[in-house]
Amino acid sequence: MTYIMVDVETDGPIPADFSMICFGAVIVDGALDKTFYGQLHPVSESWIPERLQISGFTRDQTLQFDDPKKVMNKFYDWIESNCKDNLIFISDNNGFDWQFINYYFHHFLGENPFGHSSTNLGSLYKGLVKDVSKNFKHLRKTIHSHNPIDDVIGNAEALSYMKKEMGLEINF
Repeated sequence: MTYIMVDVETDGPIPADFSMICFGAVIVDGALDKTFYGQLHPVSESWIPERLQISGFTRDQTLQFDDPKKVMNKFYDWIESNCKDNLIFISDNNGFDWQFINYYFHHFLGENPFGHSSTNLGSLYKGLVKDVSKNFKHLRKTIHSHNPIDDVIGNAEALSYMKKEMGLEINF
């Protein structure tokens, strides 16, 4: 299995009505050096300034970003060239991140290479420590900056810690 940690930044709460502005991905392995980053031109005229501000970009900047179909094709090609077996989409907020990646893959490419499921890093940690009130975020080494590459690396570091130090049985 190949675990791909994904993080997205958007200008609103749902795909189609709002846009995925940028996203990052890293293959979870010992090196964490296989990354992908994409910036996407908005697909909607609607946007929420407070939501966009989280990404650190202005609306004018996002209007200069790449065509979403081109970016999703590059992401698909990156997945194909770096992954040999079953893909596992994992995120610290998969309910949010998954909906955008899934929508964009289906809308622009007609298919999602991740299939129809995803894994939530936070839920995995809660099960590992047997306490639904606990949070994994203290396990990150890389600061959560809302730069998707920083965020996926920090989340992958947390997952690696769960494996190495806490006994999580996971193969990567």
